[in-house]
Amino acid sequence: MYIDTHVHLNNDALYQELDYYIEKAQKENVQNMIVIGYDPLMNQRAIEIAEKYEFIYASVGIHPTRVKDMQSDEFEQLKAWVKHPKVVAVGECGMDLYWDKSNEEAQIDIFKKQIKLAQALDMPLSIHMREATQVTYDTLKLFAPVKGIMHCYSGSKEMAKKFIELGLHISLGGPVTFKNAKTPKAVAKIVPKDKLLIETDAPFLAPHPFRGKQNDSSYLPLIAKSIAKERDVSIEDIADITSKNAQKLFKLE
Repeated sequence: MYIDTHVHLNNDALYQELDYYIEKAQKENVQNMIVIGYDPLMNQRAIEIAEKYEFIYASVGIHPTRVKDMQSDEFEQLKAWVKHPKVVAVGECGMDLYWDKSNEEAQIDIFKKQIKLAQALDMPLSIHMREATQVTYDTLKLFAPVKGIMHCYSGSKEMAKKFIELGLHISLGGPVTFKNAKTPKAVAKIVPKDKLLIETDAPFLAPHPFRGKQNDSSYLPLIAKSIAKERDVSIEDIADITSKNAQKLFKLE
């Protein structure tokens, strides 16, 4: 079995045909999915989907690119949502300096608040990092040890080791399957097996040979297969290791 630790079934591209995409994933032995929220509407949808399907769970958070549009009551609302019985993580949260570097301090502030919230509730974080490796690391280091996931990790293998030292898991997605993806493939080789997770980030970042097309959780075995090749193990080993890691981290039944 497989567990997709980061999927956006709440995104309109998948949300309009939920049953179809869920059944498609189940046919490929994807038995659990974590639906990731990042703003009020997507958080609400993530919980709604998790309530509807017993084998689906939710993560709720405030995305770093959202900080300039945040409502005054948004963090208080998040604190209520995380107490829902189907919510298993805080996030998507983190740092993103790709689109806008002018609000770095505001991003750090809301990231810290979500780290503290997760730690107070003994919940893992789902961490987004784009063009912000050092500041993400420096912020997390203040709270070490930290429980959570470097989602769709795109940094170097050297920094992966440092994030792992903080207590974090490394999750790999579609880019590890790309033919020219030297860095994700190098990371796939060095992550300790008890810190390895897989995800699709669907509907984004579809794996090869579907690169550039819409992604969904049924493609998760393609990611596992690519990681298995890099680690010189069977795809069954990757399925087993990553599923057990996800079950333990998210405290899944």
